[in-house]
Amino acid sequence: MALSAKLMMRQGQSLVMTPQLLQAIKLLQFSTVELAAFVEDELEKNPVLSRIEESESAFGDDLTLPTAASDDGPSVADWVADSDAEARATGIDAVRDDFVEPDRIPSAQEATTQAGAPDGLSQSAWTGVATSTAGGGGEAPDLEAYVAAPTGLHEHLAAQVGLAFADPADRLIAAALIARIAPSGYFDGDVAEVATALGAPVGRVEAALARIRRLDPAGVGARDLAECLLAQLEERDRADPAMRALVANLPLLAKRDWAALRRLCGVDDEDLADMAAEIRRLEPKPGRAFGADPVVVAVADVFVTEAPDGSWRVELNSDALPRVLVDRAYAARVVRGAKREDDRRFVQQKLQDAQWLTRSLDQRARTILKVASEIVRKQDGFLAHGVERLRPMNLRDVAEEIGLHESTVSRVTSNKWVRTPRGLFEMKYFFTNAVAAADGGDGVSAEAVRHRIRRLVEAEDPARPLADEALVKMLHEGGVEVARRTVAKYRESLGIASSSARRRVAARV
Repeated sequence: MALSAKLMMRQGQSLVMTPQLLQAIKLLQFSTVELAAFVEDELEKNPVLSRIEESESAFGDDLTLPTAASDDGPSVADWVADSDAEARATGIDAVRDDFVEPDRIPSAQEATTQAGAPDGLSQSAWTGVATSTAGGGGEAPDLEAYVAAPTGLHEHLAAQVGLAFADPADRLIAAALIARIAPSGYFDGDVAEVATALGAPVGRVEAALARIRRLDPAGVGARDLAECLLAQLEERDRADPAMRALVANLPLLAKRDWAALRRLCGVDDEDLADMAAEIRRLEPKPGRAFGADPVVVAVADVFVTEAPDGSWRVELNSDALPRVLVDRAYAARVVRGAKREDDRRFVQQKLQDAQWLTRSLDQRARTILKVASEIVRKQDGFLAHGVERLRPMNLRDVAEEIGLHESTVSRVTSNKWVRTPRGLFEMKYFFTNAVAAADGGDGVSAEAVRHRIRRLVEAEDPARPLADEALVKMLHEGGVEVARRTVAKYRESLGIASSSARRRVAARV
């Protein structure tokens, strides 16, 4: 059969996501911090977009935002309002009419020079000081340019190698070892492999690693927790035989087996308690101070407050919403004054992008408010009485009520926070699985069951802690049908030890 090339026409259909649709999806799942960073980037790239300042009164009543949920739907024209060319022009002209230009304002250098040099300093020297202080452009110095970047753990250790190792070969070995230290501060490698790669004796590499553990922070480069704690005790000159025996038996310390520890360390109860307290004050992860992730502040996207009639009022956090507008007046002036077609097309494209962005922000705010209102409606018991009245709920329940897809609800509830009278909660918190009710009625939220287990354990007699079977029986009496393995799973997720472990702890107290 002969092969040949030919042209064919074929008709088909496919789903294509436009860049604008992708942008709308991204905006929907952005957190407040991520959205603010994205809008700032767009403001820098798009000359047609401008930020609405709080002091801008030219837009007046057009920026009133009724953020409470209502039957007519929310209005978010506050932060996505388009500019009114006449109102904006009137505001600018009013400012210009009220502005009276003085005859002349002397520069900082001229003002300093006219003031004369102080005693003991020549006029030429004083003029040079004025010139350097004022800055050529008259702007204040950029202090951010002098702020040092945070030092990482590897950079901090590498800066100490030159002082701790005199031999260049040892410095090379130390650099290879530091490169294999994890962000937590532990050595995540094999000494034999490092020695083979560098062609150095294993003993010399071990000695270099032991010297690294004495660098700042103490204990960095340790291979396990005992080695890390021992290096910190050696730095404090507290690594006596009794303390070394305690560090060598950390599993017994975790179990609080005081009798065995007293026998191994050869100390009495008072000394053992002091030694255990000193161990707890040590740093188990010496690299934590250098490689820690920045603290992310949770900003509430929605406020839920109680209305005078006893209902719940849901409103957007207007302070967290980006306030941008499309400056059509500026775009029109640029298009009219442009001499090249490419310039006009650029401005028109930026105008379309700005309009789509404002519509996407408007839709994002409406969707968040709609989802939050439905969550509040379904979790009225939680808001009024607490976690025990939290109802089981999934994404489909909310999506069907408000006419959205489950994926849309999932994006809306990701990284979004709600400020309620009960505290600040992520929207995902209100979506929990259902646990069957003992009487066959409506199920109970899994989070509510965890709360009941915590309350039962807190109220138990320490000398007679409740076993999982007893918790199952008490939950059944309270109307919750749950298996023993489920109770054990919930108990472990709450960080509650087993009944036998709690009994041992109570006996040693």
